[in-house]
Amino acid sequence: MARHVQNGDTSGANKPLTSAQPGDSEWPARYPWIPLVLPFAVYMLCGAFEPTEEKPFRLLGFVIEYSAYPVVYTVKILLTMAAIGAVWPGYRQFPFRVTLLAPFVGAVGVLLWIGICKLELESTLLGPLGLESLLGLGTRSAFNPFEELSDRPLWAYGFLAVRFWGLVAVVPFVEEFFIRAFVMRFVIGADWWKVPFGTLTPAAIAAGTLVPVLMHPAELFAAAVWFTLVTWLMYQTRSIWDCVVAHAVTNLLLGIWVVLSGDWYFL
Repeated sequence: MARHVQNGDTSGANKPLTSAQPGDSEWPARYPWIPLVLPFAVYMLCGAFEPTEEKPFRLLGFVIEYSAYPVVYTVKILLTMAAIGAVWPGYRQFPFRVTLLAPFVGAVGVLLWIGICKLELESTLLGPLGLESLLGLGTRSAFNPFEELSDRPLWAYGFLAVRFWGLVAVVPFVEEFFIRAFVMRFVIGADWWKVPFGTLTPAAIAAGTLVPVLMHPAELFAAAVWFTLVTWLMYQTRSIWDCVVAHAVTNLLLGIWVVLSGDWYFL
């Protein structure tokens, strides 16, 4: 299924996105994986400190209670943004191009995500197999600022704004660049930075689905469908920014749904 360069194509969409090669003077060329991996790694590492209502974070006697979740999340977003800013030159290899297909896929994606999650297929199909512990690994904070911070309304709305910023701007950026621009190209060949963005092989398709599923074990069926849909979008447009925008639209609509419905377990 690999898509190759066509004669006469001048858009640059089918061309390798890193023109310089490792060994050149500028660090983005010498270490092309850094901008794609570092912000995601910071985000995931900081996320490991997030407490849930059932399980405060504990390490060597150090405890972070559920009430501190807004602080932990805010620090995580700030550190992730700092990582993005530190490696920003590495993103210049990806031409900024967004098509109308991206928001459409994002809108369809949120319907699929909510609908599949509501079916609770994970507990229905995996619970009898004794995999409840696997599902527990994906427990979300489900932090409702209007309830937990009801005595501090300004802080509640302030944190909600931070939560939406992370949900809509930061998460789509770090996840899509890590999965689409790094992982899916990395499994194609040793010189992965030379692989044109949007190239698909069976290994790339599998990686583009399985890695996100491992990141969302409590919503693995929804994750499998949603990320496969965005893989289709990537193949159609070969624009990383389409993937980011689709992800952002899904997350924005999901966040709005959570606030209106009270289904905070989605966040």
